[in-house]
Amino acid sequence: MKKVSTTVTYGVLILAAAVMCFPVLFSLALSFSDLNDILAGDYIPDSLNFTNYINAFQTQPLLHYMLNSAIVGVLSTALEIVFALLAAYAIVFIPFRAKKVVFLLMMATMMIPGEVLVITNFQTIRSWDMLNTYQGLILPGLAFGIFLFRQNMLQIPLELKEASTVAGVSEFGFFWKIVAPMVVNTVVTLAIYFFLVSWNSYMWPLLSTTEDTVRTVQIGL
Repeated sequence: MKKVSTTVTYGVLILAAAVMCFPVLFSLALSFSDLNDILAGDYIPDSLNFTNYINAFQTQPLLHYMLNSAIVGVLSTALEIVFALLAAYAIVFIPFRAKKVVFLLMMATMMIPGEVLVITNFQTIRSWDMLNTYQGLILPGLAFGIFLFRQNMLQIPLELKEASTVAGVSEFGFFWKIVAPMVVNTVVTLAIYFFLVSWNSYMWPLLSTTEDTVRTVQIGL
């Protein structure tokens, strides 16, 4: 009975995977097809035709757009992780007045829909002369992962902090050698998620760029 159940489970998973992969494979097949074959209803090419790719890269600076997206994605992800890690560490391990109030204010700003802040962010970036710059594309999206890191760091016993202090470990040493390795899974998760969000971003790059020099691939296309 267990073997039958396992077989059915894997069968359903394989079917679901096939359904999910079909649009990607279909699009890939069309990209190698000639236009006349597509119009004739022949969606599976007899041979690989790279003409579509050659024309695409010759008519538009796609590599430059992709490079811009990669730069924005990598820098946004790196800065997000650094700022969120340090902010979460301060909130959890460094005692200061109004700690809960500061955290609640951070959470309150994150609960505001991004669409509400578009005009304010645009006016701010424009007043700082950051339109058509990487800084203008990156800055408005930071401070997203503080809550995620805080919740992860709350699982670390405070006794570790006390023991490290007694042992003469510095604040940065405790953060770098003990806390950071214990939240590495969260770092990887946030890095993958934030990079994908940054790469697929459309609204903000559309508003903050008007020149091809810094346009990302979404806007370039």
